[in-house]
Amino acid sequence: MQSTNAPLAGHAAIVTGASSGIGLSVAEAIADAGAAVAVNYHSHAEAAEALVSRIQAKGGRALAVQADVAEEAEVVRMFDEAAAAFGRIDLLVANSGVQKDAAIAEMSLEDWNTVIGINLTGQFLCAREAVKRFRAQPEQDRPARSAGAIITMSSVHEIIPWAGHINYASAKGGVRMLTRSLAQEVAAEGIRVNAVAPGAIRTPINKEAWDSQEALEKLLRLIPYGRIGEPEDVARAVVWLASDAADYVTGTTLFVDGGMSLYPEFRDNG
Repeated sequence: MQSTNAPLAGHAAIVTGASSGIGLSVAEAIADAGAAVAVNYHSHAEAAEALVSRIQAKGGRALAVQADVAEEAEVVRMFDEAAAAFGRIDLLVANSGVQKDAAIAEMSLEDWNTVIGINLTGQFLCAREAVKRFRAQPEQDRPARSAGAIITMSSVHEIIPWAGHINYASAKGGVRMLTRSLAQEVAAEGIRVNAVAPGAIRTPINKEAWDSQEALEKLLRLIPYGRIGEPEDVARAVVWLASDAADYVTGTTLFVDGGMSLYPEFRDNG
């Protein structure tokens, strides 16, 4: 049985896009919960190495792994490096994401393909590799009740349309069905697959939405709970979903959004 103080003790995890924002907070929280963590990054090596050093200073196990999650060979290499370091893989948090926003008439095919490639195809490649690794690991060596857990990072925009961000919203809608379809496919093998859907979180990717008082006030009109989210809000949800406390949870999306997905414009009856 997992300890409440270290609910992920004995686990080995990969967190993609973990050198900043939500991914960084998730990787650190997973390490604090007892797991060994492979901190994936694409281009911010210093931030990833600094996180690894912080985890190690607290007595945890971590390593930084560079990989582009949209490239099949690099995803396989990332899993190979993590498995070589930790002996197994029990948890994937497929977090890598990017925005390249434009109205549809001005959106280039390159920007469409980049966002779909990282935000959706990258999640598919990582999830596929995780399933392969989970299947190959002896049942008696499992640190949890499940054979492995996959947590995809979605968004409130898996259900809320977002004009001017059609590539991002399309990718997140795809993540919703990837999560549900994969969960249906592998549940009988004891593999759990869930998504976390953040709303407005204070990260560099959306800095323009909260960096001034005027922008923040405008944003808060969309959040019934009355505050912007912090990366730690998402990280705590991920740790719970990854642990045995959520063992009967699969194929669902956990919204961490302060009520943004409740369509707050209708609070006054529309």
